[in-house]
Amino acid sequence: MLKKSAASLLLAVLTTAVLAQEGPQLKLQRVPLAAGMHRIDAQVASTPEQRQIGLMFRTEMPRNEGMLFVFEEANKQCFWMKNTPLPLTAAFVADDGTIVNLADMKPRTTDSHCSDKPVRYVLEMNAGWFAKNGIKAGSKLSGQPFQKSL
Repeated sequence: MLKKSAASLLLAVLTTAVLAQEGPQLKLQRVPLAAGMHRIDAQVASTPEQRQIGLMFRTEMPRNEGMLFVFEEANKQCFWMKNTPLPLTAAFVADDGTIVNLADMKPRTTDSHCSDKPVRYVLEMNAGWFAKNGIKAGSKLSGQPFQKSL
């Protein structure tokens, strides 16, 4: 009985560790994006719950991966980092894929980082990824979310 309880406790601890590493969302749709010649593997957060959780609690993210937040309509979008231990840069993106503005966000803060104008998309990448790749406001992202439907 004691052995079974110890095994259950160990399983609970390991599950918690995996969730803390991977975040509460383990299965999100992914979409390939590009910023010029740079490829991005973006997880898509498109529901209110997915957007609320975002990258919270994750301690690492691969170099060319990010999270694309998709909203139903363009509005001024604001993000904060209260429960996010990763330093991130947010790109606020217009419907056509043009980056409106970028915001470097420090981990575990409640500072608000907002779009300069209404947008439907926000792409979060590891801090410095955009600067390292020469991507700035006015640069254009490409991929399925930014294609006009006919």
